[in-house]
Amino acid sequence: MIGGGYVGLVSGACFAEFGTEVTVVEADAGKLAALNDGRMPIYEPGLEKLVQENVAAGRLTFTADLAAAVAGAEAVFIAVGTPTRRGDGHADLSYVFAAAEQVARALTGYAVIVTKSTVPVGTGRRIQEIVRSTRPDLEFDVASNPEFLREGNAIGDFMRPDRVVIGTESDRARAAMRTLYRPLYLIEAPIVFTSIETAELTKYAANAFLAMKVTFINEMADLCEKVGADVHDVARGIGLDGRIGRKFLHPGPGYGGSCFPKDTLALVRTAQDFGAPSRLVEATVAVNDARKSSMAMRVIAACGGSVRGKTIAVLGLTFKPETDDMRDSPSLAIVSRLAGDGARIRAFDPEGMAQAKPLLPDSVVYCTDALDAATGADALVLITEWNEFRALSPVRLGDAMRGRVLVDLRNVYDPVAMREFGFEYFGIGRA
Repeated sequence: MIGGGYVGLVSGACFAEFGTEVTVVEADAGKLAALNDGRMPIYEPGLEKLVQENVAAGRLTFTADLAAAVAGAEAVFIAVGTPTRRGDGHADLSYVFAAAEQVARALTGYAVIVTKSTVPVGTGRRIQEIVRSTRPDLEFDVASNPEFLREGNAIGDFMRPDRVVIGTESDRARAAMRTLYRPLYLIEAPIVFTSIETAELTKYAANAFLAMKVTFINEMADLCEKVGADVHDVARGIGLDGRIGRKFLHPGPGYGGSCFPKDTLALVRTAQDFGAPSRLVEATVAVNDARKSSMAMRVIAACGGSVRGKTIAVLGLTFKPETDDMRDSPSLAIVSRLAGDGARIRAFDPEGMAQAKPLLPDSVVYCTDALDAATGADALVLITEWNEFRALSPVRLGDAMRGRVLVDLRNVYDPVAMREFGFEYFGIGRA
């Protein structure tokens, strides 16, 4: 497994749990040292225990020596980063192509080279060209096996997936991948074999569609506020239709994270390059970007039109609960705008504060818990719906705060109850 980041580490640990011998190659010395010490470089529920158990069983090891890890391997997964390329929105594939060349030089016999990273259409074919030009003598196949892991539930998604998509035209590669995923056949998980291009596009199409659902319900929430409707009832009314489904119909401050922002933008650029522009995805990207900024304006409006000199408590910084991932989190735009307008920010997140510090203004004060953040605050803003925030005592919260403005960007609290406790409550998509 080339890459010990989120995808590589989770996938490697889960394959080891299946009984496969896995070596994870990690070039970052700090991450490698942490992994060899049993410390996880990312927060993911259950991952530390899974890694420790498989390391103890001898099925999972970590190294920086790619050549030694790849020699004799039957399958090599490339799970390195594909960040948005600066300037044009395309996925940066430099790490993928560099890994492919290194793998080609190190292989000692037949292997399936599998892209686990999220890559645009055509990447698999380019990897084939790189490997052939590097090692004309090598017998190999290339496959695409995109991941569909939700942060916070990644292990469950790997072990009990909705589906596994594998793109390859080689019977030998199909046989090797079937062997790797054999435990999933026993639970009758759907294994979908396609062409390489189809597998590559499926990943982007899935994420773009989910991002559109999130953006759609956010726009419906804005309309609900104007006409006096309740977005939760609207979401339930349409979500019970099996053609639509209930998931990803929760209004909020916009999507973030490692996948949706990067993948929607990459799909837009790919579609444009091939002369088949995706107007729906283009609109989704634009609307979501604008929404994050508009959330800060909601807070400012709730505070009477200005936050200058006011203390704002912020609960939740990560883009979603059960992760420490700050990538493209709505909190980045919201907190930066509020701080830029003169607000004093007191913030708390159960897992994401270390990752947030280099990304947010230096003036932000990081607190020990939710009530500490609320102490002396004129207004409280809930951005990420961690479970521990749901059960906060309104009485203790009110006693800690100086003001009574509550801006709930995830609709965690009951508006009627919070108003009965004296809060000036502002939610999303509620009359």
